[in-house]
Amino acid sequence: MAVTIRDVAQACGVSPATVSRALSAPHKVNEATRARIQAMAISMGYRPNPMARSLITGRSGTIGLIVPDLENPFFGSICKGAQARAREVGYTVFVADTDEDPSAEVEIFQHLGKQVDGIIFCSARGTDADIARMAQETPTLLVNRTMPGIPSITYDNASGMRAMMDHLVALGHRHIAYAGGPARSWSNDHRCDAFTEYGRTSPELDLVQLGHFRPTFSGGIQAGDLAIASGATAVVAFNDLVALGLMDRLRQRGMSAPADMSVGGFDNVAVATFVWPNLTTVDFPRIQMGRAAVDSLLKVVLGSQWNSEPVHQIPVELVIRQSTAVPAGGSQDMRSAREKNPPLGAPHTLLDAHV
Repeated sequence: MAVTIRDVAQACGVSPATVSRALSAPHKVNEATRARIQAMAISMGYRPNPMARSLITGRSGTIGLIVPDLENPFFGSICKGAQARAREVGYTVFVADTDEDPSAEVEIFQHLGKQVDGIIFCSARGTDADIARMAQETPTLLVNRTMPGIPSITYDNASGMRAMMDHLVALGHRHIAYAGGPARSWSNDHRCDAFTEYGRTSPELDLVQLGHFRPTFSGGIQAGDLAIASGATAVVAFNDLVALGLMDRLRQRGMSAPADMSVGGFDNVAVATFVWPNLTTVDFPRIQMGRAAVDSLLKVVLGSQWNSEPVHQIPVELVIRQSTAVPAGGSQDMRSAREKNPPLGAPHTLLDAHV
């Protein structure tokens, strides 16, 4: 049975009229009561009649969701979670793909912002100035990026990188490379920072950053030759697609993972289990992210205050599979790798591909 205004009113201990005002004319209800009613309405799955809501509030009952690449299964899963949650609370989601183009973000945002109540902006690649200006025009929630004054939800990239590094070091790897993502990626910045910090606190390790690559299978193929040339016994890739491309390049060169090089990724997309060896990766709960993003954006759209910290961080978890193992030859191979690539403590960079 559908949740009604009366149900929400009874749960909050107020009159149905107060609930109606809190949802349609929030400025007429005191802040504490309004926030309590709006939170209860969302948690109970209250679905206002779309036509009535449009007539009363001028809202369309739609949410915009902007992602950089729908071909990347990471963003497809976020879309799935967002659409499911929006449907439960009576909203429709419009999805737009920027094709990793920061200039397209501005055009799409401006066009979409005229048609929706608010926008969930995933992994935005544009400048802070552009994003701040756009967020002033339409209620906005950032996913996988943070900026002052704009609510956001992120994953704990740093703990994910530390977990991956702890795993590789425990296996015996001492010479580890990182194949980075796009230069404008907020997530990549945080993973790079965590990788660098790990090197600072573990001076016995030889770490190298291979550069920036497109977050695609072909980007991983490009990274593969550099990973081999680095002498690393293990490589951490920006995401699973890059990791899978890198593993394919190893095969093209007559090598394999993990026999010749351990490979790890980020995201835990489904395709990570479709290949052999299955990919060791950091699991990002993407369906949960999509659902949480809708709930958080509706707090903004409905006019309530951001009740806690403006940045919400979703925990991540390392999933160990067959693509990582003890380095071949053990300490002798690692000594050889260190001789070819003298230790620097903190990571150094082989190449910046600027892609």
